[in-house]
Amino acid sequence: MDLGLKGSVAVVTGGSRGIGRSIALGLVAEGACVALCARNAAALEATARHLRERGGDVLVRPADVGEEGAVEELVRAAVERWGRLDVLVNNAGGPALGTFESLADGDWQAAFELTLMSVVRAVRAALPHLRASPAGRVINILSTSVKQPLDGLLLSNSLRSGVAGLAKTLSRELGGYGVTVNNVCPAHILTGRLRQVAAARAAGGSPVDARTALADVPLKRFGAPSEVAELVVFLASGRAGYITGTTISVDGGSTSSLT
Repeated sequence: MDLGLKGSVAVVTGGSRGIGRSIALGLVAEGACVALCARNAAALEATARHLRERGGDVLVRPADVGEEGAVEELVRAAVERWGRLDVLVNNAGGPALGTFESLADGDWQAAFELTLMSVVRAVRAALPHLRASPAGRVINILSTSVKQPLDGLLLSNSLRSGVAGLAKTLSRELGGYGVTVNNVCPAHILTGRLRQVAAARAAGGSPVDARTALADVPLKRFGAPSEVAELVVFLASGRAGYITGTTISVDGGSTSSLT
């Protein structure tokens, strides 16, 4: 299926590894030009080389999206290079783990900047260009914690829900411009974040083996980052032009929520 993304321009944050890297690969495979940022410059350059070897037209900038000005600079660089912007994928790393009593004000502030304000700033910077695009797209990579809060992930439960509320409101405000806004919520995907959560629980005296971790997953396996990316690439395309304001789980069926 030709998704019609050839020649379009996408910005993907957190694009050096895991889900972000797979999204970039998927977009390049469809012929899109991709601008990426991530904190780890070496990993970012390695991903850029990999994408270019596959014919990708790629721009990269080392950046921490939790810092003001970082995403704005990436958007500016993409527009300066290609003259347009069609797709914005917000894929910040997960905030710190912890319970209410273990988290200080600094933890909350850092998570606020990383999880919520990075999206606000990215959309603000991208919006004039997305409005001008024939098919502007905003796609936020969140977590199933916005549908079913997860133990030990208080910051994610709280602030990613704020992004979901922002996206729903934006979908209504921007619909008249043809800009769609959607959320994708992974769970049980084999990434560094999954391993981080497992290690934290083990350190707290609650080690979880694979069989236990998959007990509530109807498909009885972990997902691959590419399986998240395939949905994101579809939502970025013209084929998904009548889908907006949605929050879609990619979780093997593990979330019990009806919505």
